[in-house]
Amino acid sequence: MGLFLSVILYGTLLVFVVGILRKVIQYATIPAPLKIPTTPAPTTRTGVVFRLGREVVLFESLFKASKWTWLFGWLFHFGLLLVLLAHLRYFTEPVWWWVALLAPFSPYFGMMMMFGLAGLLARRFLVDRVRYISAPSDFLMLVFLMAIAGSGLIMRYWLHADIVQVKEFALGLLAFDFGLLGFNPILVLHLVLVAVLLLIFPFSKLLHAPGLFFSPSRNQVDNPRERRHIARWAKPLDGNRGEKPHG
Repeated sequence: MGLFLSVILYGTLLVFVVGILRKVIQYATIPAPLKIPTTPAPTTRTGVVFRLGREVVLFESLFKASKWTWLFGWLFHFGLLLVLLAHLRYFTEPVWWWVALLAPFSPYFGMMMMFGLAGLLARRFLVDRVRYISAPSDFLMLVFLMAIAGSGLIMRYWLHADIVQVKEFALGLLAFDFGLLGFNPILVLHLVLVAVLLLIFPFSKLLHAPGLFFSPSRNQVDNPRERRHIARWAKPLDGNRGEKPHG
């Protein structure tokens, strides 16, 4: 079982990393021919950095658009971040002190994730305009993420896994040492779901975090009057500004 799960996790992690890098390169090389920052927009690069920071941490534009969607979305993402940080206890020895502080609260972070996902799923059903534009994959992704969080909570409160063996298995993955792992159906389900998530992440709508940093409406300075915007592919090869000579 340990060898089987190790091969799956290594393979899906490779697809995840290569897929993310490929997408980031694609985002970085797509030309932005227009100056289209969403106003009111910052007029300096420092302001753009702070704007992107607020988007990443606080979901500022979503807060302005819909308070309920912002609440559920922020709870899910923040809970997911805390869960991932708490899971570092399986991959570190000795465990870092701040990870040890987070670890006891991991179930509550999982519940935060579940609450946020349940709200986002209910929104897909209850809000007419959202239900109209929702594809089956939108519902499936939310249910899929809830299954990952739910299987983790089940292991915490009901069908417990051997934590010592799980940590040995996780540390073995870092050292490319395939460790033994006893068969626990919920643990196997949890790890397989995580592997599937890694596999589909670079090719699904879940890949929106890297795209935020390459969005022209967010990463551009609002200075069209002060500085002419010319896409890289439109710049003349001879270095001039492309004006026609007079006379």
